[in-house]
Amino acid sequence: MGKARTNTIRSGSTKTTKPKSQRSSAGALAHGVVLVDTVCLIAGSEHLLGANDKASEQLRSAIAHHGTSFLFGKLVEGFSFQGISDQAAKTFMDQHGRVQWHQVEQLLSGSVSCPKLKSYWSYDGCRYQKSGHICSEPKHIGKCPVPRLDVRRGGLNVMAYSFFLFIRDVADGDLVGWIDNQLRHANKGTENGRLSRMREALIGPLRNVFGVSDKVLSMALSDLLLAAPRTKRYWFETGTSMVAIDSLVHAFLHRTGILRQFDAQHAYGPACYRRKACADIITQIASRIDARQTCSKYPATFPRFVQHAIWRYCAQLELDVCNGNRIDDRRRCGNRGCPLFHLCDRVALHPMRP
Repeated sequence: MGKARTNTIRSGSTKTTKPKSQRSSAGALAHGVVLVDTVCLIAGSEHLLGANDKASEQLRSAIAHHGTSFLFGKLVEGFSFQGISDQAAKTFMDQHGRVQWHQVEQLLSGSVSCPKLKSYWSYDGCRYQKSGHICSEPKHIGKCPVPRLDVRRGGLNVMAYSFFLFIRDVADGDLVGWIDNQLRHANKGTENGRLSRMREALIGPLRNVFGVSDKVLSMALSDLLLAAPRTKRYWFETGTSMVAIDSLVHAFLHRTGILRQFDAQHAYGPACYRRKACADIITQIASRIDARQTCSKYPATFPRFVQHAIWRYCAQLELDVCNGNRIDDRRRCGNRGCPLFHLCDRVALHPMRP
């Protein structure tokens, strides 16, 4: 259930006992910090900076030596964890293999008639569907290389080609060099908003790769950036600040009343990354929680660690505490065994209408 530690909350975050209704901004933040710090105590991981194993060493080496082909494969694998459970996605890839750079490169080197595959900028509106074997250029589909990747659904075929073309045409074949340049330019300017600029310098352009959301990008890029050699300071700083808001994390912020107390209620989806919504709230809360209490190698402020702890607390294959299998979302949570029960506002996620 996580490493025991002293419950250390940074300045201005004392427990509040005001009535459970919408509080002031300071009160909302204090309430959120108490809840989330408890979650970090229980579910915080000590292993977010990578391990000293073969896989981690390969990743660090690929970053150090600008190994674009290896990094492409790792990121496409990360981008594939969407639409179904992580276990189901992993099982499919274990059985069918993972998309590799040399596969796409070889398939594109042959006779390709579809005009959309000429460049990253022309590869728009492909609309390939695996189930019906259809696309927006049906007269070319017989010779099209896109369907020849053995992946779970057609959207992932399109994503793999879109990302390949992005690296080839936008990043000039050097993904590490592109990340270095993006972060270096974003670092210029005032300190205020610097990390936000650096995140957006990467996520903004990649948001146009087909089929990758902010959540998927934040998750995959954070893992990559945190694995980089420590000489790449901008990579590490940016990676620690990235948070991935999935449905579990959003639902936690709703059920606990954190969204309501911040006056930030919204539906799950792209709105989670808007100003003053889920991602911003977790970043604020993380600024008051000292992650070094879980692992001395962590930076004091570590939003990715905080978001990951919330996810672990909720996920069925992790601690399995706060999720739709445990809670009837039509009613307030009645799980008195939850460590947060007497702190939580227990807001129904989908309340029954009278």
